[in-house]
Amino acid sequence: MAGAVELDVAGRTVRLSNPDKLYYPQRGFTKLDVARYYLAVADGVLRGLRDRPTTLQRFPEGVEGEFFYQKRAPKNLPEWLPTARIAFPSGRFADEVCPTEPAAVLWAANLGCLTFHPWPVRRSDTEHPDELRIDLDPQPGTGYRDAVRAAYALRELLAEHGLRGWPKTSGGRGVHVYVPLLPRWTFTEARQAVIALARVLERRMPDRVTSAWWKESRGEKVFVDYNQMARDRTIASPYSLRAQPRATVSTPLRWEELSEAEPEDFDLATVPVRFAELGDVHADMADHAFGLEPLLELAERQARDEGLGDMPYPPDHPKVEGEPTRVQPSRARKR
Repeated sequence: MAGAVELDVAGRTVRLSNPDKLYYPQRGFTKLDVARYYLAVADGVLRGLRDRPTTLQRFPEGVEGEFFYQKRAPKNLPEWLPTARIAFPSGRFADEVCPTEPAAVLWAANLGCLTFHPWPVRRSDTEHPDELRIDLDPQPGTGYRDAVRAAYALRELLAEHGLRGWPKTSGGRGVHVYVPLLPRWTFTEARQAVIALARVLERRMPDRVTSAWWKESRGEKVFVDYNQMARDRTIASPYSLRAQPRATVSTPLRWEELSEAEPEDFDLATVPVRFAELGDVHADMADHAFGLEPLLELAERQARDEGLGDMPYPPDHPKVEGEPTRVQPSRARKR
């Protein structure tokens, strides 16, 4: 195995150890290939990470080996890489890395980080999300095309409330839609907004979309995973590599190309070519920031007129006042 190489990243030198280590054996992609990929899309991936507390999903032995999520910044953190203190639902704290320049992405890649999981906040204000992230997750029996249909319905619903979304592939079968926000609302309120959207989508597409938290209740539908807006829940950043054998990428798309896209076509080899031709197709997100008032008003109407309150949180979250039972429906019936 070759020795270390040094990469010039926007004027900063980043050392890459074991550059020939195989990270994607099926495709023959090495650690150096991963580093070169992130160099090629540096502006795009940094747009999604800049100043955000970021969890690193690390694969030291490649995608076929063990992996782990690193939330706390390592002790050997470069002095030029800032951190931010974030609070977990348990009340505990951690200092997470906050990339501010391309070298931070390459530094993480050297640690075996393939996928970046940024919080929807900036280090200057870690309590107020500045992105609404809507995860359209196809359940067994459904696929990408089903998620696309739900995404277009979501686009219309957002527009009805004066909002605009930006779609990307998840890197698998799903679709993620981002809505940039003014950082004025809490995680609780942002989550309520997604729940309200999920309920309307479910009503409009009852055979295709579900908001049911329990898997046994979802059926062959697209699940709107509202808990991705709960504190300490993240999704793969734009331009993140995924731990798929094909080295797929969670790729920002324009709405007009979403229905024609094939998620498998966006990978470590093809996305740099696309990026060189088109640039970051979500670059204009930075020019927009919306308010949550329309969606919170929708949530209030649902509660007042239909008696629809909160939905279950993930199991590691403390119980919240007004939250329905977390008992699985089948177990509740047995009791």
